[in-house]
Amino acid sequence: MIGFDEAAILVAGIAGPLGVESVALADARGRVLAEPVLAGGPSPSCDVSAMDGYAVREADLADLPVSLPVVGESFAGAGFVGTLSPGACLRIFTGAPLPTGADRVIIQEEVRLEGGRATFSQPLCARRHLRLTGSDFEAGDLLVPAGRRLNAQRLVAAAAANLGELRVFRRPTVAILATGDELAEPGASSPGADAIPESVSFGVAALAEDWGAQVVSRRRCGDDLAALQGAAATAVAQADVVVVTGGASVGERDFAREMFAPLGLELLFSKVDIKPGKPVWMGRAGGAVIVGLPGNPTSALVTARLFLAPLLAGLSGRNPREAWAWRSVALAGPMGREGDRETFHRARCDRRGVTLSDDQDSSAQRALAASDLLIRRRPGEPAAEAGDRVEGLDL
Repeated sequence: MIGFDEAAILVAGIAGPLGVESVALADARGRVLAEPVLAGGPSPSCDVSAMDGYAVREADLADLPVSLPVVGESFAGAGFVGTLSPGACLRIFTGAPLPTGADRVIIQEEVRLEGGRATFSQPLCARRHLRLTGSDFEAGDLLVPAGRRLNAQRLVAAAAANLGELRVFRRPTVAILATGDELAEPGASSPGADAIPESVSFGVAALAEDWGAQVVSRRRCGDDLAALQGAAATAVAQADVVVVTGGASVGERDFAREMFAPLGLELLFSKVDIKPGKPVWMGRAGGAVIVGLPGNPTSALVTARLFLAPLLAGLSGRNPREAWAWRSVALAGPMGREGDRETFHRARCDRRGVTLSDDQDSSAQRALAASDLLIRRRPGEPAAEAGDRVEGLDL
């Protein structure tokens, strides 16, 4: 059995990108850039108006008030053709090209229009209400560095760079095997003494997708070794990462590791000295990474957040340590002295600070649903009071 920090180092060591592919801009949300986004040209590509108003030659407004004929219009996407002559003005709209000869836009609220002529009477302000060529970016400028996950803001920049496709790291594929004779499909039948709704795989699938993976299969399996070995072979053949839940203890029907034995399972670690989730394990088999999670829902989701999330982040092209972004948070109430095992307490955070969930049992699902933070406490750490700072990790 190893400690959390040692296990984290091992996970980071195998969490490297899987490859690079091109995807359409419309399909790039959530993907990680393998190559930087560079501007293909300047933005804006010409001088444009920043406001609705009138394009003028500033020299024509030297003596106010002045009345100038309106000789045309300039719209975004349909600019005025020609040059603005001295002694004239042009109706112009936001984003429209500034005509040759003009050097300022007067906003429409400061102009009186009458009989095809515009009267200017207010003193000129410091702002010219123009967006000059390349004022946002020039051709070749770096807009989004490689390694960044594409969110709404970065997709805007990529589109502005006039890129229809982006080079991104391949998404890791994930297959999930939920093991246990007691598991039933939620909604399929009434739970009874011998059956419980299978809940863990749904949370694991959601977490995997949140961290950049594509879930290709999710399957319930009974505790029959031969059937489990067949399911393991199928999963390894279709996915980069296989997550198996349950069967990680030492009971007569705990086959989580044995089911991968025919595929040459090589363990990375077999247990981690943490609470909850000591039975979590990781290895390789048949070219896939195997992640073994405990069967209890809270233990499974906590260990998935601690180990599966960084693994998937790294495989999808991010730095896996982004998934261990611990932050200092203030307690809203006291915490007791820690025991002899490193513990990750479930908690919720609000304006008052961090409050521990009222049920820290490894199978508690209601308390898990109300939690949005893990509080990390080292073995033997002394009691803490309200206002003390502790390490937190967003769930």
